Amino acid sequence: MKAISANATKCITQKTRCVCADNSGAKEVEVIAVIGHKARKRMNPKAGIADLVIVVVKKGKPEMRKKVERAVIVRVRKEYRRADGTRIKFEDNAVVLVDEKGLPKGSEIKGAIAKEAAERWPKLAGIAQHIV
Repeated sequence: MKAISANATKCITQKTRCVCADNSGAKEVEVIAVIGHKARKRMNPKAGIADLVIVVVKKGKPEMRKKVERAVIVRVRKEYRRADGTRIKFEDNAVVLVDEKGLPKGSEIKGAIAKEAAERWPKLAGIAQHIV
């Protein structure tokens, strides 16, 4: 996985509910694990912008509900600092569902995605409306 150019705070923990920003059929998801998380014993896994997480679909189409999926975090509410000194935050926490290879499940992404997520996941950048 490519490193991101920002000093992003790890702000998404287990049980965090996020909006699903693509048209895959899921509306709201809950984070249950973080891929590649390394920490001390008994610490809760945390994720930040452009991280890969495992989620369970809580709201959406009936065939999507209660499914365990992989997702990439594309927007976070917590303010984080970029390398050029600017600080950025979004109005919600949002994810995009992906498969095992990192390809998006939906065909379009609603709303803006962060530049850091676009750098790490180029296929998401191709279907995004805006990159901030």
